[in-house]
Amino acid sequence: MPPILEIRDVTKRFGGVTAVNRVSLSLDAGRIYGLIGPNGSGKTTLFNCITGVEPRDSGEIRFKRGRIDGLKPHQVFHRGLGRTFQVIRVFPELTALENLMVVTSGDYRRARRRAEELLRLVKIEALAGEYAGNLSYGQQKLVEFVRVLMTDPELILLDEPAAGVNRTLLNELLDAVRALRDRGKTIFLVEHDMKVVMGLCETVFVLDHGEKLAEGPPGVIQSDERVIEAYFGR
Repeated sequence: MPPILEIRDVTKRFGGVTAVNRVSLSLDAGRIYGLIGPNGSGKTTLFNCITGVEPRDSGEIRFKRGRIDGLKPHQVFHRGLGRTFQVIRVFPELTALENLMVVTSGDYRRARRRAEELLRLVKIEALAGEYAGNLSYGQQKLVEFVRVLMTDPELILLDEPAAGVNRTLLNELLDAVRALRDRGKTIFLVEHDMKVVMGLCETVFVLDHGEKLAEGPPGVIQSDERVIEAYFGR
């Protein structure tokens, strides 16, 4: 099977700063991948290039064999690629249920059943009628996560899903990620919590100063001297 996502020599510059420098990587379907690196290494910028938030300056991005570089974010989304962001983007004056349903169109009853099913997936179905603005930070992250799933994307990009989430809610999210993988979905996440990365991901990519530094299974990455030096300066 061809990769579900293939990035070839992608470069992104902001003025005189090269945020992503000729990065190449590929993701096979039905696996969980991690993207790690020190602050400012280009992780979120690469996610933005993949999803059309930032136009890349050069290189190719292919999703399910078709090029998506140059597409607008909504066009990428409708191809079957969803994402979350570092900063939570919920509608505080809508309920948790409404936050999920707002991204859909068509059959109201079907959309409501789908939203209720997804809230159950992360075990916050009891909060369906609660305004999102009244939810805890971790609960809002779960709402944002399952909202991405409303359109049943094939590839899901998660930007720091563990940040600021208590361990109980985080475990619910991680269980949901594994369940999605078991259903054939592909997950690609940026994360600073190494315990999450090492326990969840099957392949890890490392960026440093915008360049791909290493790639491999978590155990190999964890002991790579180049990765240790990039993180700890030794």
